[in-house]
Amino acid sequence: MQDGIGLAFLVIVCLMFIGLFFYLFFYLALSVIESVWVKLFGVPVYVHFYPLKKEISVEAQLVLEGHFAFYNRLSPMRKSYFRHRVHHFIKKYDFHGREGMPVTNEMRVKIAATWVMLTFGMRNYLPNVFKYIIIAPDVYESVTGDRHKGEFNHPAEAVIFSWPHFEEGMKYGTDNINLGLHEFAHVLHVHATGTDEGGASGQLYAAMFDTIIEYINHGENLRVLGQMGYLRDYAFTNRHEFMAVTLECFFETPDEFRKKLPTLYNMAARMINYRHG
Repeated sequence: MQDGIGLAFLVIVCLMFIGLFFYLFFYLALSVIESVWVKLFGVPVYVHFYPLKKEISVEAQLVLEGHFAFYNRLSPMRKSYFRHRVHHFIKKYDFHGREGMPVTNEMRVKIAATWVMLTFGMRNYLPNVFKYIIIAPDVYESVTGDRHKGEFNHPAEAVIFSWPHFEEGMKYGTDNINLGLHEFAHVLHVHATGTDEGGASGQLYAAMFDTIIEYINHGENLRVLGQMGYLRDYAFTNRHEFMAVTLECFFETPDEFRKKLPTLYNMAARMINYRHG
């Protein structure tokens, strides 16, 4: 009896190891295949696949419909993908109010939807480079003693927003200044280029980021960008701020961006694997 039980246990363990081996083999094979696919075609093999989609409340859906033109332009199916991602973002990250500020469900939805909008063309959309969303009642003093409206504090694994300024960025949706998009653009860069979590989407982002930097480092291109006056001066602080401002413009005034700077617009679209509908 004992010998039979021991033999059965040994068989089960062997099958588990064989299964694990084949899983790892196919995972690595698929990773290599997708890496080649991205280099050949410039897109991931797939982005959205949710066998069991999650839903958000009716109130949360009304927030999306009332404040996110991006969401309203999506097809019904892709809207369901968007809501699924909002649900999981809110579930994964810890939201905290600074100085006793209450955090409402509307705040959570607006912040989550801003990130989901930015990363909607990417498969891996829940990075581990941050854990906390800190919401401040106004401009605040950071650990360095500087005054900020928002920041991504990577060592503290936190993204911080002054709520009035976050709201202002959403209210004036065509001034190309959006605090949520700007700070999340910095998060996205670290996620896509500084970790192994980005997958095929991160590979695509990193490649196109380098292409964009090469483009703006060309003296004539930089001169034209400066003369155009479309990107605000802060974009030319450094390459990271350039990309953050570019992504603000990409979502706030896409038609104007496409018309004025078509080459840069198309590169940014490829970088985040953006497509309409």
